[in-house]
Amino acid sequence: MDKVSQEFNVTLPSDAVEVLSVYGDLLISDFLFLYGPQFAVEKGLWMSEFVRDGHATIPHLVLPSEGGMFFFGHTVEGDSLFLEHRSGGWKVSAFRRNWADWWESDLTLVDWLVGVFEGRVATDWMPEWPDKHWFE
Repeated sequence: MDKVSQEFNVTLPSDAVEVLSVYGDLLISDFLFLYGPQFAVEKGLWMSEFVRDGHATIPHLVLPSEGGMFFFGHTVEGDSLFLEHRSGGWKVSAFRRNWADWWESDLTLVDWLVGVFEGRVATDWMPEWPDKHWFE
């Protein structure tokens, strides 16, 4: 994830860097794909251009645009997941494709992931998870 920080000239939160370094570039339980060292820059560049070209629902620029959000993953249903720097640090936000809306949380990446996998967070747009996750 050092390459991401250098390429985008940003300091991401250390807990997010740790999680994405270990679990990034993986599809989790056939639903959630997190970007890690292999794909984060490529996907970020693509999403940044996509948003700059005009996306009706994603309200903020994406890194590498200055001050942009960090695009950290997607779901198989087309939801786009971001870390947005707001008051209090980097918080999870998402474009929810099936709702065609913008969703914001006050959770860090780690807190959001734990809440999602425990079925406490984003229950209306995340699946019921299996007892044990598998990775591809």
